[in-house]
Amino acid sequence: MTDASRSTMHIGELAERTGLSLRTIRHYDDVGLLPATARTGGGFRVYSEADAARLMLIKQMKPLGFSLEEMAEILGLLNTEAAGPADTAGADARLAEFLERAEHQRAKMARNLRQAEEFIAILGQRTPSPNPASPAPGL
Repeated sequence: MTDASRSTMHIGELAERTGLSLRTIRHYDDVGLLPATARTGGGFRVYSEADAARLMLIKQMKPLGFSLEEMAEILGLLNTEAAGPADTAGADARLAEFLERAEHQRAKMARNLRQAEEFIAILGQRTPSPNPASPAPGL
């Protein structure tokens, strides 16, 4: 196996590694968030390790409520930051805005999780637990 074949993967492997569906990955490709690194002679998408890392960032942004356009902007800003100090002041300011929104959304999600845990505890107190000594109904 060559180095190139080990460092690339087909969409099925990418889906398995990231826990996302083929349909979701194809959608991200179609909208330009995750274009395939290459295509085989037969037209199959081929992805790199960098694409897998990019997809994991997209996956992390999704529950925070960022739009596809915002995700593309964030990915672009992060790429610009990695490329070197061009207009870092503008990029840093915009990333700070996204960070503030992400922190706010995370706090909201944490509140919702606490409320769900409290509700589950109430249900647990009101629901009789099955007696392990008695046989299950119908047996």
